[in-house]
Amino acid sequence: MATVEVSETTSTTNKEMTFAEKQAERMKRLRSLHSARNEARSHNHQEVVAEEARNKLPPNYEAKRRQAEWLLDDQKKREEAAKEGKEYDRVKLLNISATEAERLERKKKKKNPDQGFSTYEQATVRQYNRLVKNMPAADMEQYEKQKQKYGDAFYGGPNVIIHGMHEDRKDAIDKMVDDLEGQIAKRAKYSRRRIHNDDADIDYINERNAKFNKKLERFYGEHTSEIKQNLERGTAI
Repeated sequence: MATVEVSETTSTTNKEMTFAEKQAERMKRLRSLHSARNEARSHNHQEVVAEEARNKLPPNYEAKRRQAEWLLDDQKKREEAAKEGKEYDRVKLLNISATEAERLERKKKKKNPDQGFSTYEQATVRQYNRLVKNMPAADMEQYEKQKQKYGDAFYGGPNVIIHGMHEDRKDAIDKMVDDLEGQIAKRAKYSRRRIHNDDADIDYINERNAKFNKKLERFYGEHTSEIKQNLERGTAI
């Protein structure tokens, strides 16, 4: 009888331990699920915040960021080449494939620096690109100092008052004045060469009359073309 009681007690203890182990395993899995859920919730919140921040950025932000990174990298390589006494343009060409070099050369040949006036928007774009091209290299140390000094007001915004927060440097003002005087001098002696069409009909008696006829054609040409054709054919009533 004693042997039977011991075996029954051992079997009962094993069953109780097995249940306790299962319960502990369940609790462990439950805690793991809770941890995974909290981690996923935190990750989703971070993604929502990041997406909202991206939506507030300008549409061409990524393109401008890549361009800024390329310019900084190009400026860094140029300075390193200058320290080593090398000509950066020659070093740069060594890392460009023949196909890429040929494409850049074709693009340079096709580019017309003076395409004449087309629209005021295009004229403004050309003027902006010309001014940006003539700007000196950016002083990144001064840029970082101003960024730390002004904080959120550095980038401005609809509710930020930046007037009076910083003072323009004298050398910057002198540079702006020199640039404006150069533009005025260039504009004073600029005369765009107008293309003359030898096959066009001569309907003017002098240069002034030719300009006046062009103005009339620009504003009333579409309304008077039929009358003009009838007069030339002699069929006008």
